[in-house]
Amino acid sequence: MLPEAAPMREVHGVTRAMLTDEILTSTQPMILRGLVADWPAVHAGATHQSADAYLRRFYRDATVVAMLGRGDIDGRFFYNDDLSGFNFQSLRARIDQVLDELAAQRDNPQPPAIYVGSTTVETALPGFREENPIGLGPRDALMSVWFGNRTRIAAHYDLPDNLACVTAGRRRFTLLPPDQLPNLYVGPLDFTPAGQPISLVDFRQPDLARFPRFAEAWRHAQVAELAPGDAIFIPSMWWHHVEALESFNMLINYWWRQSPDYMDTPTNALMLSLMTIRDLPPAQRQAWKDMFLHYVFDADENTSAHIAPQAQRVLGPINDDAARTLRAQLLKKINR
Repeated sequence: MLPEAAPMREVHGVTRAMLTDEILTSTQPMILRGLVADWPAVHAGATHQSADAYLRRFYRDATVVAMLGRGDIDGRFFYNDDLSGFNFQSLRARIDQVLDELAAQRDNPQPPAIYVGSTTVETALPGFREENPIGLGPRDALMSVWFGNRTRIAAHYDLPDNLACVTAGRRRFTLLPPDQLPNLYVGPLDFTPAGQPISLVDFRQPDLARFPRFAEAWRHAQVAELAPGDAIFIPSMWWHHVEALESFNMLINYWWRQSPDYMDTPTNALMLSLMTIRDLPPAQRQAWKDMFLHYVFDADENTSAHIAPQAQRVLGPINDDAARTLRAQLLKKINR
């Protein structure tokens, strides 16, 4: 039996106008109690019926991807037994159809798991952002809506920083730092339920006989339960497991990166490294590890100081034009 996870740091009294860079560039997660308590969406989220009516105000015939699982999966969207597929189906539906089904299943003691995730607000709910504003400074954040019934999303990481705001229902977040990757028993990188690799451990009932190192990961876990109006800041690359705890739950989140737009996702580099480096003979693999350390992870102003600035090419500063040229060169090599 695992002990209780440590509570997450909480910050009280922060308003939407007080979201400083100190908060939004933090490398540690935090709960911002009551951050969006004054939003109209939060006031409407007091009941399932009023939250439903509020969403329908903005709906304009947009379709979304909905995840639908049987009642016996206990809300946990996951793989099937042999990891050849999933225990749910994804389908396109109108928002009003999803809301109708959630209302119909509200009093079902074992309802099907219904979940709409990562849906762009401007596309699905035009006008919602203007009525429920937030101050993120110069950040060009992607605003998304997530809603459904009692569901569980397996632990995963996201590349962008994340500010998630609960507007209806309650959610429990369990976070673990990036360095716990070896103890989380992550599934396939290229075949995932929703785009990101996930931990195969059931956080509600961890099988420590099968996943013994998870006990060490749990020593570093932080947990928090959010009510409507509360927000959580999740730094880039932190693993997070999310449980929606009521028959209707809704969350709005904002994603942004602390890097220029021309930078591709590092996942591409990881995949190419799996294909080109991982299976090399040990001595060659070590040589490439040293190469990456020199040119990437330990790089500084001395790495290419011996080359004249105009001749440094890819070793020099990278901008939009340089990235475009390098991307074209890489595509040509990969597609040879």
